[in-house]
Amino acid sequence: MDSIERRKTMSENVQPQPVRPQPAKPHPLMQRLMICAGVLLIVFLLGLVPMWLKARAANNSLAETEHQLTLAKMQNNIGSAVIDSRKGDYEPARQAASQFFTSLRSELDKADGSNFTEAQRQGIQPLLAGRDEVITLLARSDPASADRLTDLYLAYRKVMNG
Repeated sequence: MDSIERRKTMSENVQPQPVRPQPAKPHPLMQRLMICAGVLLIVFLLGLVPMWLKARAANNSLAETEHQLTLAKMQNNIGSAVIDSRKGDYEPARQAASQFFTSLRSELDKADGSNFTEAQRQGIQPLLAGRDEVITLLARSDPASADRLTDLYLAYRKVMNG
């Protein structure tokens, strides 16, 4: 009876235990692929950063060059107007003077985005006051327009050079 009782007791005390799966060990090939992918990502980022810095520097240089080009175009327009009016070519002089005043006005309207400093904006404002008079003198082919444009050119250069 001992063995029967023992079996009975054993079968009563034994409860089915849920089978817990063992955590799967990563496959060595998968582990290597993950490491390689991580290394490639780091190498990619190390190559990307210098290119980004170079592009940023080029972009800043481009912005500065465009700034200088805009100012040079305005000075070229007023200079051309002076030369054309001195030669007696009043229509090309009127067109160049008109382009000068138009670009000057558009730069002033940009406010903080302008190519002019605050001091330059303050100095340029009075130059716009004579616009209608200069354009009218050129439209009438008046020789006095040459002197007026020369004065305007000198005042512009004084303001820009500071």
